[in-house]
Amino acid sequence: MNALSWPQRLAGAVGASPVSEKVAAAQELVYGPIPGWARRTPLHTDVLGHSAHPPLTDLTLGCWTGASILDLAGGAQARSGATLLVAAGVIAAGPTSIAGAGDWAGMTGAERRIGAVHALGTDAAIFLFLGSLIARMRGRHSLGVGLGLAGNAVMAGAGFLGGHLALTHGTARRTRHSLPDPGNQPTD
Repeated sequence: MNALSWPQRLAGAVGASPVSEKVAAAQELVYGPIPGWARRTPLHTDVLGHSAHPPLTDLTLGCWTGASILDLAGGAQARSGATLLVAAGVIAAGPTSIAGAGDWAGMTGAERRIGAVHALGTDAAIFLFLGSLIARMRGRHSLGVGLGLAGNAVMAGAGFLGGHLALTHGTARRTRHSLPDPGNQPTD
């Protein structure tokens, strides 16, 4: 009997897929030198001890999730707030993507393939939210809501793969050094 859960098996299948390899090769072609450049930016630093990408995703996703909550529960009076949150998420997606590209530039094998599919999903979600913002600004609020909900659905799948990389594969780790345990410090 296989001890892996179906989400773990799904992530493993993405990492082993020849289609994922083609996605990764296409991204290398489309993005060219951007991942290598991103690796040299302050968004790809050792200061935190881990990648800046995961906390930046919290900002981006928090804005977009908040917008959808306002859309579904806030009524007409919440439209401007939801639009502001969608815009803030689109802006935050820039540095978030750069930090993720810097991480991806150093990946190989299954991690590279999973990261490529994750990036494809996040790119699609960014375009959906950009479309949502444009629709909202043109007074087509219902279309904007629909595009935002679709963007959140796509981000859920992409986020699963990103979380798998960071937590299961440890790709967000910057240093291999462990921090000292405060309970084992010498006393005076």
